Amino acid sequence: MLDEFITEDELLDDVISETVLVLKASVEALGEEASDHRLRARSYIKRPREEYHDHLVSDYFSDNPLYPPNIFRRRFRMRMPLFLHIVDELGKWSGYFTTRVDALGRQGLTALQKCTAAIRQLANGSAADHLDESLKIGETTSMEAMKYFVEGVIAVFGERYLRRPTKEDAERLLKIGERRGFPGMFGSIDCMHWQWERCPTAWKGQFTRGDQKVPTIILEAVASHDLWIWHAFFGVAGSNNDINVLQQSHLFMEELKGQAPRVQYMVNGNQYNTGYYLADGIYPEWAVFVKSISMPISDKDKLYAQEQEGKRKDIERAFGVLRRRWSVLKKPARLYDRGQLEKVVLACIVLHNMIVEDEKKK
Repeated sequence: MLDEFITEDELLDDVISETVLVLKASVEALGEEASDHRLRARSYIKRPREEYHDHLVSDYFSDNPLYPPNIFRRRFRMRMPLFLHIVDELGKWSGYFTTRVDALGRQGLTALQKCTAAIRQLANGSAADHLDESLKIGETTSMEAMKYFVEGVIAVFGERYLRRPTKEDAERLLKIGERRGFPGMFGSIDCMHWQWERCPTAWKGQFTRGDQKVPTIILEAVASHDLWIWHAFFGVAGSNNDINVLQQSHLFMEELKGQAPRVQYMVNGNQYNTGYYLADGIYPEWAVFVKSISMPISDKDKLYAQEQEGKRKDIERAFGVLRRRWSVLKKPARLYDRGQLEKVVLACIVLHNMIVEDEKKK
């Protein structure tokens, strides 16, 4: 019995020793792997950003640039004076859009590099690191620049370019509507869906509608004949229809408060004091909405339906130009935060209206 006990004890010691060796080797391997991971996580890419700022200036912003104005207009979606105006105003709004020096005394990214990275993401809908090779700006910094850019555009220019029609604007819109055969018309109203690729799984049911098949977020807008967007309301889940969006929007808030500009116009010898919008058939039968005739029979009804449907396409044109100009709205949204998506949409509308105004002056 003693010999068997000694033998079993020796076997147990051998097993323990082998286990200890295996565990020690595993711990050492994990330690080496963690050390390699830490080294990889702290890797640094030395980007010659000063040199590539000079390349950017020589390509687009010098006295004799490499690329002519038509190529600048195509790539930046606006003329160079308007872009430089935006860069200057954003520099006054936040120190983020100024050239700063880091702790080593090295020049940081310039406002031109940051704004160019932001504009290209909005214009092309490209990934955040798409311009790393040409601007030497990393993915995280590029995304940060885009978020600051849209926030700054709304803060600096939103009051003017997201405004509701003033008294002067209303008079001008009424004159345009009268010349086009619709006295009293302010514009056309409709909704647009933007696909939300990063919609949380738990929310997909409320953001998906049968005709869309994918999660979307809805933009309600009003546009006039010159493609200026006068009203924008974004953020309603894509499972809603246009009536649900209208019930949540602030389109008639000023009218309810009695702060809307007063209008007067004559139709067939009758005076009216309420302006209206051209809408499609889903909108309710309100006096502020003028809709087409679904099945016109007489020549008079056919003529009216043709004119109404033709003029109502102003909002469809505005949506088309907006999405064509800012391809980020045409591609699935890759941001998680709905609030950030709203800022992107509103900033695109502000820039769209700025371009419309700038090209009128040309």
